[in-house]
Amino acid sequence: MKLLSLIEFFRRNLRTTVKVCLAVLVLLVIADAIPALVDKHHAHTKVEHLPGFWSVFGFLACVLIVIASKAFGHAGIMTREDYYDK
Repeated sequence: MKLLSLIEFFRRNLRTTVKVCLAVLVLLVIADAIPALVDKHHAHTKVEHLPGFWSVFGFLACVLIVIASKAFGHAGIMTREDYYDK
């Protein structure tokens, strides 16, 4: 039940949640740009040398997964809330 209350908290404070997530993303990009924190000598591709590449890549992948999941759910998996009550 704690997870449910956590989700409800995020829903009630959606704008704040989005702002905090974007702030964390910016901090990760900044931390990734500091060479002393992240060693990029063993990167396999050129794009991995860009500051914040993996942070932005992970964020965009997460957004894509959420959008695809919602679209998939609306395409036929979701049903009315009282489906099992009958």
